[in-house]
Amino acid sequence: MMKARAAVLLEAGQDPQLTDVELRDPIADEVLVRIDAVGICHTDITMAAIVAKTPMVFGHEGAGTVVAAGPAATHRAGDQVVLTFASCGSCANCATDRPAYCDQSTNLNMRGGRRDETSALRLAGAPITGGFFGQSSFATHAIAGSRNAVALPAGIDPALAAPLGCSVQTGVGAVLNVIGPAPSIAVFGAGAVGLSAVMGARLAGAETIIAVDPIAERRALAAEFGATATIDPTVADAAAEIMALTGGVAGAVDTTARPDVIASAVGVLASRGTLALVGLGAPTAELPVTLIMAKGLTVRGVVEGDSDPQVFIPQLAQYHRDGTLPLDRLVRTFAFDDFERAWAAAKSGSVIKPVLLTAG
Repeated sequence: MMKARAAVLLEAGQDPQLTDVELRDPIADEVLVRIDAVGICHTDITMAAIVAKTPMVFGHEGAGTVVAAGPAATHRAGDQVVLTFASCGSCANCATDRPAYCDQSTNLNMRGGRRDETSALRLAGAPITGGFFGQSSFATHAIAGSRNAVALPAGIDPALAAPLGCSVQTGVGAVLNVIGPAPSIAVFGAGAVGLSAVMGARLAGAETIIAVDPIAERRALAAEFGATATIDPTVADAAAEIMALTGGVAGAVDTTARPDVIASAVGVLASRGTLALVGLGAPTAELPVTLIMAKGLTVRGVVEGDSDPQVFIPQLAQYHRDGTLPLDRLVRTFAFDDFERAWAAAKSGSVIKPVLLTAG
């Protein structure tokens, strides 16, 4: 056992609190990672508000350095890695390079791992839930599996690499891997995922890119990232504006998970257009079935950008190195000891992508 420090959700409905924990050694194909940086994602906040299995450690955008490895691990001490979602590696979806739809995805990611003697984390000697997204990286150190630890090229700042594990691969992947090349794309919601989708639309060569968000600063950043038009939905009818500009878009990405926004996004699609749903929020929404059928529309759920992270994350890192994925404009860093302020900034939306620096 080694000592570490982690942000632990001690009681349901509260915010995580920094506290000392113990971490076991890696076994089998696991790696022990010194977390250098970890992003705070909306999914962390959503799950912390509803989870019942406390104490529990969240965090699923970790980046850092492998310091120890199990006997079957594919990484070795000294490797720079970014941590992403977990998958079993043996189901039909994993076998066909669709690990985001792993048959065991809910168990391996959302439920946070087993809470018995196999748990990676302990609090005051007792096992706690410590495998959120196969990592629980709101900590100075984390245990992950080889499948959800992705090797990074040298020279990538961990603070910029961390969001590749979820937010960036989700947004960029929704465009590149699902919608594909399209002349026009509308993005609803310009948080970290939505802004990543805007960058993905530019990478895909879309001529018209429309970002919809009520926050002026986010609309301005969307324009910097390649949006050709931005809309404030609090002062204009976003659907009407999009139709006036385009007559209907070939693709749309919804990051809001709001039923009214989803319905609007369907309504602005051109014939045979595709809507990618990536937001986590409302469990149901009414859809205009007649319109969907008449126009041959596709409404597609998208998990983690439909990506194989071992392939896609290195591609994203290369886009950043090429200057076509300016991650630095998304990120604001906080010291790990300043977790409370970073968490509050993520909850309020005042910071697009808070990233905690946990080492050095």
